[in-house]
Amino acid sequence: MLHLIGLGLGNEKDITVNALEAIRTKCATIYLENYTSILCCSAEKLEEFYGKKVTVCDRAFVESDGVDGMLTQAEKEDVAFLVVGDCFAATTHSDLVLRAHEKNVKVKAYYNASIMNACAGSGLQLYNFGKTVSLCFFTPTWKPDSFYDSIKMNNLNGGLHTLVLLDIRVKEPTVEALCTGKKIYEPPRFMSVSTAARQMLYIENEVRKEGVYNEDSMVVATARVGQEDERFISCTLKEMCRVNAGGPLHSLILVGTKVHELEENMLKHYRAKPEDFYPEGEEPESQYLEEGVL
Repeated sequence: MLHLIGLGLGNEKDITVNALEAIRTKCATIYLENYTSILCCSAEKLEEFYGKKVTVCDRAFVESDGVDGMLTQAEKEDVAFLVVGDCFAATTHSDLVLRAHEKNVKVKAYYNASIMNACAGSGLQLYNFGKTVSLCFFTPTWKPDSFYDSIKMNNLNGGLHTLVLLDIRVKEPTVEALCTGKKIYEPPRFMSVSTAARQMLYIENEVRKEGVYNEDSMVVATARVGQEDERFISCTLKEMCRVNAGGPLHSLILVGTKVHELEENMLKHYRAKPEDFYPEGEEPESQYLEEGVL
């Protein structure tokens, strides 16, 4: 059997009891999917807690023959595939389930918290959210704006909130690697809420110009949700360009145009304070911006 296990958002102890028992008593091999999100603890910490060796899988493993080898193992023994958050939420692994079924491998899912529901910690009510969107890092030659249409639709459908998932670049091959076939990778990059705010305003002000949102639109930064130092910070989109929310992972919520009174009170509760901002001109993204990306 393939055990598809959501780990939650915090550390090694956020796993469910049922999933932990399956790992400790049933599973011969443990794989950790490690490119769509990150856990705030190392694979070594997981191994210590589980009492089992954990094999870390990158994008190449999941998207290539590595998965076939894992499923072949699962034909003969119990195998665990660990996913940060929930296995079917922000990152879908439906393709993995379908490939397992093609091989007549049974699959058992263990659900857990993900940013898709934990964003409610911001005080914004989940049934007031529309379609979730993803925001990629811009480059000097590529500034995708497809996310804009979904935000526009959310606003048209009753002024709904939009959860914006921010880009994660882990073990991405360099240009040299793509040209030569060598295994050379870029340093890990995790988009911050300040970069996300700049990119969103660029698309509105310079590309689409449809007034779906503006500098005064309210947004909420979510940082390291589920961890000991999680943060929720509310402010305008213009102000968010200077917010220092600390280390990764970040997400951003664009607040809808219709807000419940209780939600309003929570936005005030999380309102940004002076110490939440970078000093003018000292944002760590400055060099990135100077390179012509924005």
